[in-house]
Amino acid sequence: MIFLWTEDSKAGFHFWNLVNTYLFQDRLQVESKKSNQGILDAVRELVPRQGDVYYIAFDHIYDNMDVVNKLMDLQQLAARYSEQIILLDITCFEHIILSFSKLITWTGSRNYKAIHLRKEILGALNQHRIAVEQINDMDTLNYLKGFKHFSTERILKSLANNLTDTAKWSIKGNKMGACWCEDCCVLEESEKKNCGVEKSLGKEKLMELFSDQEMQHILGKMLTEA
Repeated sequence: MIFLWTEDSKAGFHFWNLVNTYLFQDRLQVESKKSNQGILDAVRELVPRQGDVYYIAFDHIYDNMDVVNKLMDLQQLAARYSEQIILLDITCFEHIILSFSKLITWTGSRNYKAIHLRKEILGALNQHRIAVEQINDMDTLNYLKGFKHFSTERILKSLANNLTDTAKWSIKGNKMGACWCEDCCVLEESEKKNCGVEKSLGKEKLMELFSDQEMQHILGKMLTEA
């Protein structure tokens, strides 16, 4: 059996279930462990059966020491069964959406400040952390200063939510917004003027998202081995 364990719930969990359906024809057993602590606890108790493989979608955030400590524990636990417990190289679910190459075109976002910030912040994202020292743009630096508790994940999540702030594109609810995964067109007539999706079927849109650079990096060998 092939498992995919994620800390994501709601829209993030829906996303991984869509990955399972459209990329792996429902061959995976997708389970949400609700939090990074939930992932750690589950792996701590895990003794894989012969032939079982566990892919672990655990957020890699290197400027949050609590996450770093849990990640180090998780890496040590996974090393006991290195052929069966495989950690995916993922920053966070929101980064997948934020880095999608057609995000701005498809959503038709006119939030020009957020679009500019997205470009600057993604350009400074290095080894799962925002390298502030690489940013020279003052608007971006002031935006980052506005976070009371600096965290790469918190910033990526906020920015991704700002750029998917319509109900049909939202990634904050129990499921991905309908525009991500349903056949076109689910938009009201007044909303269509900003839509830049050139795909007509939900499957086509999802496959484009899943074939984008970040997802291909995260899934890696999983695409050929699962």
